[in-house]
Amino acid sequence: MTELQAPDANGFRTGFLAIVGRPNVGKSTLLNHLIGQKISITSRKAQTTRHRVNGVLTNDTHQFVFVDTPGFQKQHSNALNRAMNRSVTQALGDVDVVLFVIEAGRITAADRAVMELLPTETPVVLVINKVDRLADKRQLLPFIASIAAEREFAAVVPLSAETGANADELLKACGPLLPEQPAIFDADDITDRSERFLAAEFIREKLFRLLGEELPYGLAVEIEKFEIDGPVRRIFAAIIVDRPSHKAMVIGRGGEKLKRVSSEARVDLEKLFGGPVYLEVWVKVKGGWADDERALKSLGIE
Repeated sequence: MTELQAPDANGFRTGFLAIVGRPNVGKSTLLNHLIGQKISITSRKAQTTRHRVNGVLTNDTHQFVFVDTPGFQKQHSNALNRAMNRSVTQALGDVDVVLFVIEAGRITAADRAVMELLPTETPVVLVINKVDRLADKRQLLPFIASIAAEREFAAVVPLSAETGANADELLKACGPLLPEQPAIFDADDITDRSERFLAAEFIREKLFRLLGEELPYGLAVEIEKFEIDGPVRRIFAAIIVDRPSHKAMVIGRGGEKLKRVSSEARVDLEKLFGGPVYLEVWVKVKGGWADDERALKSLGIE
């Protein structure tokens, strides 16, 4: 198969688009649907995304580089949350378009805190997600009008990130807002993140999904070794927790939960990498890591 090449300019448009919003509005689900592959982890627990993740979508006329950001919030004030909020504000200053995501029929104080951060000199597209969950669709137009009255938007696009309904309209609205310039990435690239990074994120997703409300907030995943041996990837990962009681929670009775995390993460990674994966996972206690700037930097959170 011939490798796809990045298009030249000649009317081609390329740009960065930050996906911002409060926690749990569906930013990562939207990114994954837009690029057609899962690269950003999702769960129902708030603050699942901790890093800026770039997803790349290239077609004949445009290259969209979507920047998935952590949910901006003021509930926690430790070093981890300060770093995540800093990631959001930095993204807003570095992109060509901002996608401000809210839930259909619902605007909260947390949404308005994000709205206050939105730049005035960069086009902002209001993305109204979860329209499929709106019981009375007649509420949508007055809801859009009430939000649009609060500030100017380059476009307003209601959609469902989960089902993909109307996602194409979002691309149509954003395309003309990108600068005319050659593609930055090759046409077959879907992310600029390394396989090592994606492995850590997929393991962390399984922890979020399988532990549910039990999940300790101070939890991270560190890849200690990542080897490629022919078609096989050998991955050795440490799950970092804040307390010994959290370690027991992650391991589970007889090691059941840790085994399930490892097994489900390995299946997803084999799909992502297109080949066999050997995955070894264990748990470490590192007290106070979520409020330790040096520990955060070692985990790639700045």
